[in-house]
Amino acid sequence: MKRSRRTILFAAALAVVMLTAVFAAAQSRPPAAKAEPKKIENTDLALRMKAVDQHQTAKAQTPFKDMKWRFIGPDIIGGRCVDVAVPRGSRNIIYVASAVGGLWKTENTGITWECLTNELPTMSSGDIDISESNPDVIYYGTGESNIFRASMAGTGVFKSTDAGKTWTSAGLAGTSTIGRICIHPANPDIVYVAAAGHEWTYGPDRGVFKTTDGGKTWQKVLYLDEKIGAIDLVMDPKNPDTLIASMSHRIRLRWSDPVPEPGDGLFKTTDGGKTWKPADAGLPDTKFTGRIGLDVCRTKPNVVYAYVDNHTPTRMPSPTEGDAYGRARTYPDIVGAEVYRSDDQGESWKKVSPTDRMMERFGGTYGWVFGQIRVDPNDDNIVYFMGLGLYKSIDGAKSFKALNYEGLHGDHHGLWIDPNDPNYIINVNDGGANVSYDGGRTWRDFHKGIPSIQFYNVMYDMNKPFAVYGSVQDQGTMRGLGVGPSGAPAGGRRGRGGQGVRWENAPGGEGTIIALDPTNPNIEYASSFYGRLMRSEYKDGRWTSKEIYPKPAAGEPEHRGQWLAPTILSPHDSNTIYHGFQYVFRSKDRGETWQKISPDLTYNDPRKQGKLPYAIFYAALTALDESPLKAGVLYAGSDDGRVFVTLDGGSKWTEITAGLPTNKHVWNITASKYEAGTVYVSLIGRHDDDFQPYVFQSTDYGKTWVNIATSLPGSTNVLREDPKKAGVLYCGTDLGPYVSTDGGKTWAYLGAGMPNVAVWDIQIHPRDNVIVAATNGRGMWVIDDASAVQK
Repeated sequence: MKRSRRTILFAAALAVVMLTAVFAAAQSRPPAAKAEPKKIENTDLALRMKAVDQHQTAKAQTPFKDMKWRFIGPDIIGGRCVDVAVPRGSRNIIYVASAVGGLWKTENTGITWECLTNELPTMSSGDIDISESNPDVIYYGTGESNIFRASMAGTGVFKSTDAGKTWTSAGLAGTSTIGRICIHPANPDIVYVAAAGHEWTYGPDRGVFKTTDGGKTWQKVLYLDEKIGAIDLVMDPKNPDTLIASMSHRIRLRWSDPVPEPGDGLFKTTDGGKTWKPADAGLPDTKFTGRIGLDVCRTKPNVVYAYVDNHTPTRMPSPTEGDAYGRARTYPDIVGAEVYRSDDQGESWKKVSPTDRMMERFGGTYGWVFGQIRVDPNDDNIVYFMGLGLYKSIDGAKSFKALNYEGLHGDHHGLWIDPNDPNYIINVNDGGANVSYDGGRTWRDFHKGIPSIQFYNVMYDMNKPFAVYGSVQDQGTMRGLGVGPSGAPAGGRRGRGGQGVRWENAPGGEGTIIALDPTNPNIEYASSFYGRLMRSEYKDGRWTSKEIYPKPAAGEPEHRGQWLAPTILSPHDSNTIYHGFQYVFRSKDRGETWQKISPDLTYNDPRKQGKLPYAIFYAALTALDESPLKAGVLYAGSDDGRVFVTLDGGSKWTEITAGLPTNKHVWNITASKYEAGTVYVSLIGRHDDDFQPYVFQSTDYGKTWVNIATSLPGSTNVLREDPKKAGVLYCGTDLGPYVSTDGGKTWAYLGAGMPNVAVWDIQIHPRDNVIVAATNGRGMWVIDDASAVQK
């Protein structure tokens, strides 16, 4: 046995030496930036729809339908919701559109809720409108128009004629994002749609569209150009041929939030969209204005309010001022949010809001997210104003009072006011949906009924029963205690959560990769934001955290950290941490000291660096993994599509990007635990409006690649190996979870019971054999036993 083992070790060492020799050329030099080949953009709509059909077939025909997914929470928090609607004359029936968790309905004022759209091709919501003349007719516009970096593209408009029981496609599938829908008050076949269009790329599928036959055909009635979309739309309820549209630049870049540009603004029609004219007399110069939100007083439709995101510069900050992310304020303050009022239906406007610090900071530097304003249907002086906070005015927007209440989340996106009882209001925000019966003084939430939580990832610990951790959009890091095949609660205490799992906050920001010490489940590594790594320890019932991220040397600029900057623990030594900015850093003492072990592994194209305050860290690492079979064999991937390997712990790096799609965001890398040279790279194309599947396998340390996901339907996110059976692979896609039992040659939909929601991460607990899926829009799910796919 000893002789056999020495022979094996010698052969393995010789293989590494030979591979190192193959890779030796140019390894001693920092990797040179190369000219990027043309990248793939804008997946053909027919291919997207074909992928949806393929998915529905795979879901229906899966051989693993006996493997049941069960929801484990959390339900102590909610997820971003973007619109709310109530049928005319109703108080009990409420529809809430969640950002990426589908459309929800209650018939008992929120005691129970049902998702109406679990099997639609997308969970991403833009807007909803209900016919006043027939409340069974609903138009649901898909594709969130707030265009966060994590927003998901929609597939057009869907129509129901039975109050949401069934749906049919009503067209406009190529619009991607929809800002507003307006139904004619007397004829539900006449509908106007404000389409914001593709989030990341130019295209003609944006503007205001009109149908007169209930969605069978559409006419584009207002169009400016291929980057200006329609973000809001209001209709005169007494004269529905009169509408005002808000047009806005709705393109974002990977390195920059949307920047105001001239050419957009407000436009008005009085003939049902046949002709339009500018309606911006008295408003600021569109060169400096971003998104504009609108609302009309229903009983006084000549009164229209506009929420203007005004980026006109004012003062330069002092040298010591920083922004919310700790970056130096090298840019001027802006006017900020403003409210304008028109008493002649948009013919002229007058500023009515105060000019003060609150208004300046109302939407932060990301007013492109907000833009919602509501007017009481019966009192044109009562106005609700939504941004980072929710504010109410009773004097025509001359002054505002903040509506603060425990459990009322920030970042507000919609509001409904009961026309028969103005104290009854429903608000939707980044934390879900809330209702007030006293005009906003007190609120209750619907977290338990609308579990639209947006997880970025999931990680497990080795406790018995084990816990799961995940970072959640705008909620920070959460952990669920007591996960396992039985779902037994941890610590003998059953808290609010799914199936006996008790959820609570854990250290870490909303955007972080989480690493847990496998030898000590009380040690957690997570970043606050943009890679600012912390080490935290749970002891005596509380967490203590220490900031440990590697700092730049004196005179160096701040490291570029992605929103989900990668952090891993070495599978060979849990005291060794790898952490990625544009460089790979290694610590052998749990983050007390660091060594930079790579050059810049990104393209770092100076043309692709944004300007503050719109800048987003870009050209940064997004994925790391170390071979479980060989210490020091480490892979790194970036948001601009580069992938590297080192075979010697970072002394030399070789680029292995050739054969991978150009400039795609590397979502995750998995080094095989079964074959030393095998590695998997998952890339996403959504930042190019590219919805093709990209999961690549190499069996030679990245020298050559094969796409093993070509038979998967649509966008892919993450790939994991099964911990017990070679050849069993799990893939999270934008339509749900898939599994291969033959190393990626063929794929089957995994399990039953999960809606068509994006799975952004999957883990398989190596001891308990439980599959855990983190979804972007519907929380966390588990399959209690993976053995059926391991046979």
